[in-house]
Amino acid sequence: MRSIDTAGWASRVPIPYRVGGWEVIRPIATGSWASVYEGRRIGEGPDGGGRGGDLPDRVALKFLPTGTLTTRQLKHLAEMAARELRLYGALSHHRLIGFHETLVVDDPERPELDGAAVIVMELAAASLADALARADGGPVPDAARHIVETCEGLAYLHAQGWIHGDLKPSNVLLAADGSVRLADFGLAAELDGTHAYLPPGGSFDYMAPERWDEPLTERGSRIRTASDVWALGVTAYQLLTGGMPFPGASPRARMAHAAQYAAGRAELLFPESVPPGWREWLTACLAADPARRPGAAELLEWSRRLASEPAPSPPRRRAARPRRMLGASLAVALGVALMWPIVPGDGRPAGYDRRLRTDSDVPARYRAAIVAAARCGDRVPEVTPALLAASLKALSDFDPLLSDPAKDEYGIARWTPRVLEFYLPLEQKGRARQLAFDPYVSIHHMGTYICKLAPRVVDFARDPVERQVLAATIFQSNTRDMLAAGGVPPYAQWYAQKIREYLPKYTP
Repeated sequence: MRSIDTAGWASRVPIPYRVGGWEVIRPIATGSWASVYEGRRIGEGPDGGGRGGDLPDRVALKFLPTGTLTTRQLKHLAEMAARELRLYGALSHHRLIGFHETLVVDDPERPELDGAAVIVMELAAASLADALARADGGPVPDAARHIVETCEGLAYLHAQGWIHGDLKPSNVLLAADGSVRLADFGLAAELDGTHAYLPPGGSFDYMAPERWDEPLTERGSRIRTASDVWALGVTAYQLLTGGMPFPGASPRARMAHAAQYAAGRAELLFPESVPPGWREWLTACLAADPARRPGAAELLEWSRRLASEPAPSPPRRRAARPRRMLGASLAVALGVALMWPIVPGDGRPAGYDRRLRTDSDVPARYRAAIVAAARCGDRVPEVTPALLAASLKALSDFDPLLSDPAKDEYGIARWTPRVLEFYLPLEQKGRARQLAFDPYVSIHHMGTYICKLAPRVVDFARDPVERQVLAATIFQSNTRDMLAAGGVPPYAQWYAQKIREYLPKYTP
């Protein structure tokens, strides 16, 4: 069994450790305010598992610490624990994680644990976050069933007058048989009319746009069931595609793109592998106007119909395109489709180390941005993180401060400002020269450029590596010259050779 380092966990519990009738045997996961461990029953009766034979031999023990928190944090934590316990006391459903009992740690010799509340719950085998990590950037097997069962739990919550408040893959657990359980109800709230009131908190990637500007009142921020539906849509999009609906290398960047989408300045894009029916379902969940999102009960019935439909056949390989002359104007070729730039952050797409070698000279701070920029790999397989890394190595040796005024090229991707400005949001176009030095902006839009134009030139080669070389070369050439040359133009041969040299160094 893989050992887990609990340094930095909200609650560090020694192993073994006894609380009530349970012995802590291994750590499972942690959040900002609580940590979960696996527990083993060591007895029955008042000091041995509470209800004796009614309880399983293995459980999850959720520790909510008290010993190292400030008065304000204690109040917040007590409110979260009260919300969770109130929900467990009121509701019971096969799609909600099972609740067994609560305990309080009595251990004055360990002040960091003394007084901690412990919620004893059903032990799950994994979470949807684990399933996404195993899928390594691709769709999760049996995604449709997971979506249906998540809808069942959410529809039950809403029908009983509750909002989850923090729905996301890590809070959707999987039992040993693979069935879904909704969990982590620390932000759950009861509806008061059409709204509930939540304390500040939640995960940016799953937070609906209407929550961003909702004022905080004495009762908390107002929230409707439609906010849970948005989080459901983001989660389902991940299960069906392996990626986030709003691209970016950090929650901040993805939130910025979501804001563009909510304002009507960006589209919701789907890989070709997502069937039309699911695209319509996801689009409904992620409607910018919360009033236009269907209720969870309607989404449940809709998802059941979609899940019962036969899976579509995998798309066939793209046929070779006839050689024809295309206009050289980048503005005509790409239009004005704009994507919000990536900004630095700690978020890393799952499995990025299996898509881009981490024992190479690719700077660690740019790896997540490079992986995110290769977002079209499902439909343009030549565009991989390794290809983009090889391109950056050839262009600048990863130097974000590169300046070549003679060629009017700058930054890690050697952008020419008058070309980069076609990709920038309207309000940023005047800053093209400055933003060319932002490595995250440069990497993001390099991926956009190559994803858009590579399909026009890769069919000049049959060898997979040479197809990648052609895809990379489009960034140092143009469709007119590559079509005229039937491949790499003479002036770009040096660049193509560097791609051939560097590509194996970054390909896992």
